[in-house]
Amino acid sequence: MTERKKKTRAAEVANTFEWLITAFILALIVRGFVIEAFRIPTGSMAATLRGDHYRMRCRQCGYRYDYGLDGFAMAQEGFGGRATSRCPSCGYLQNPDHTLSFVNGDRILVLRWLYNFFEPQRWDVVVFKNPVEPEINYIKRMVAGPGETLEFIDGNVFINDQIQRKPPKVQSELWMPIYNNDYQPIRPSSPRFDSQTWRQPFVNVDQSQWKTSSTEKPTRFILESGPDQRHIIEYDPVVGNGFRATYAYNSTPHNRFQPYCSDLMIRFKVTKDVSDGVIGASLTKYGVEFIAMADYSTGKLILKSAEGDNRQELASVPLPESVLQQPAQARLFQFSNSDQMLIAKYGQSQVYHDLGREPDVFDMSDQTAEPAVRIIGSANLELSRIALYRDIYYTSRSIGDGRPARGGEGNPITLEQDQFFMVGDNTPNSEDSRFWKQPGLGNNGKTYDPGIVPREYLVGKAMFVYFPGGYRPSPGFPLSIVPDLGRMKFIYGGAEEYPPQAAEPYTRD
Repeated sequence: MTERKKKTRAAEVANTFEWLITAFILALIVRGFVIEAFRIPTGSMAATLRGDHYRMRCRQCGYRYDYGLDGFAMAQEGFGGRATSRCPSCGYLQNPDHTLSFVNGDRILVLRWLYNFFEPQRWDVVVFKNPVEPEINYIKRMVAGPGETLEFIDGNVFINDQIQRKPPKVQSELWMPIYNNDYQPIRPSSPRFDSQTWRQPFVNVDQSQWKTSSTEKPTRFILESGPDQRHIIEYDPVVGNGFRATYAYNSTPHNRFQPYCSDLMIRFKVTKDVSDGVIGASLTKYGVEFIAMADYSTGKLILKSAEGDNRQELASVPLPESVLQQPAQARLFQFSNSDQMLIAKYGQSQVYHDLGREPDVFDMSDQTAEPAVRIIGSANLELSRIALYRDIYYTSRSIGDGRPARGGEGNPITLEQDQFFMVGDNTPNSEDSRFWKQPGLGNNGKTYDPGIVPREYLVGKAMFVYFPGGYRPSPGFPLSIVPDLGRMKFIYGGAEEYPPQAAEPYTRD
């Protein structure tokens, strides 16, 4: 009996070791051929993926954001140690020494060898070998592939002279804050808001009666008027953060050289206490004003355009009876103009309009033309959760030396078989296909054209952030070991575009 027990125990130990060895071999196979973990080293894909960075909280308004370690180092080297960070909401300038913590780069899971079986899709976040230094892995977003002619125009991606729209989940990831009214400075008299004191950036137009600040409701906009009297407030970019394609993640010295970004989104929550009147917003791009409005008198959610004396309705949908019968219920209003597509949402209602895919939809001859944002209302209204965002803007020149970008406006590039073009989401601070100077290196003396990522250098598709920037549990703790679980996320890439064209393309008369 004792001998039998010994044999049974030996067999159990042997089975355990067998399973451990099998599990170890499977782990090696999975790591080498299926899924592999990578750590993001730099901020070229911020804010989608962050390298080593400081986790900032604005000391004035409390807004949380990230500031890249690479931008901090660059600012110190080139500007006498004057590394400043600007709050992306209130505009307060502060030194990154005032931080919550220093945080390591995001750790991600990459699906290896996927592109051996499936073609990469535009907007995929791809890990690949840097053609100039093949021993180093890079991570960027793929924007063009074989047989395509790429050109960045007005910050957007055009392929074969047709704009390429971002899938909804990618677009949602890439909106960047310009102003959030929920975060207001506690000491607005400080002169560090771009060398001025802080004021509410939404200001009344003409005799408008909007109340944009009050002691009782400092983060609400309130209107009390008749239903036939329309009142307008407009965002002033001189007072608040402007519309230039700047990144809070980067250092501030180059901000004034960035181009204007006129692909914008405004959103707010609306409460009405009457059954008539209107609430809406307008976004102006290169002199053309686009208006989205929930009109209770007509019972419609409407999209319009206005350019000089030319005014036209572009699209509309009826508001549900539940909205018309319960006007006092709080509802979200959202209006965006990005990738030459207008989208307006009010509650559960939605209307959109395709402005056209060609690059000549707008007259872009005046590059100094700033966009404009307005909120329009009548009757008794109360707005909350007011926020303004801008889209990603693919820059056409290097932030450092002004080099023209490969594929930049007026300098298109055509890709050949098995060639791909990669760009970082942090476009002013990303060395990528636009700016690589040297030819890529291959085996046996083979070279690739500068800026090209060959198919054989594709490693895999980034899928999931599993350890988002670990931080220290206390200031004196030596290791950053605690993950920010709230930032775990899937990494979205290529997919179907937004719903198909809803109306005839907008044309300039």
